[in-house]
Amino acid sequence: MKTEEMKKLDEIMQAHNFSPNLVIAIMQDIQKEYHYLPEEHLKYIAKKLNIPEAKIYGVATFYENFSLDAKGKYIIKICDGTACHVRKSVPVLEEFRKILGVTAEKPTTDDMMFTVETVSCLGACGLAPACTVNDEVHPAMNPEKARELIKQLKEESAS
Repeated sequence: MKTEEMKKLDEIMQAHNFSPNLVIAIMQDIQKEYHYLPEEHLKYIAKKLNIPEAKIYGVATFYENFSLDAKGKYIIKICDGTACHVRKSVPVLEEFRKILGVTAEKPTTDDMMFTVETVSCLGACGLAPACTVNDEVHPAMNPEKARELIKQLKEESAS
C-alpha cells in the first residue's frame, strides 16, 4: 500500500479517535473515499485498531452497503422494486448496460468510470422508475433519459 493511502486511512481513523467501536463509521468513510473496501485497507485498519481481520471482514460482508469489489467513479443503481418494475425499469437498466458495455456479471466499465447495479428498492416509488447516481435520485427514467444522463456524466468527467 502506498504511503499516501496509509496517511488517508490514518486521517479517517483519527477522525473517529482510532476507536474500534466506530469501525463501521471508519469503513463507511473508506468506502466513500475509494468507492469500495480494498482488501489491503481492511487489513491495515484491523492492525491499527487491534481488531481481528475476521471481524473486519465479518462487518464488511454482513452489511449490504459495503462492497469488496472495485466500483466506478459513478455508481448507477437502478431500482427494480415493484413500482419501478411495473413502470418499465428493465428497459432503463438494459439501456445503461448497452451504452456502457457492462453486464450483471461485469458491472463496472474497464476505465473504472461507471458501475451499474440493480437494487430492490430506492424508496422513491412515487418517482418510478427511478435510479441514483452516487446517491442522487433521477426520477421518471426511460432509455432516452438514461442516454442523456450518461452523456452528461461523461462531459462532467472530461472537464
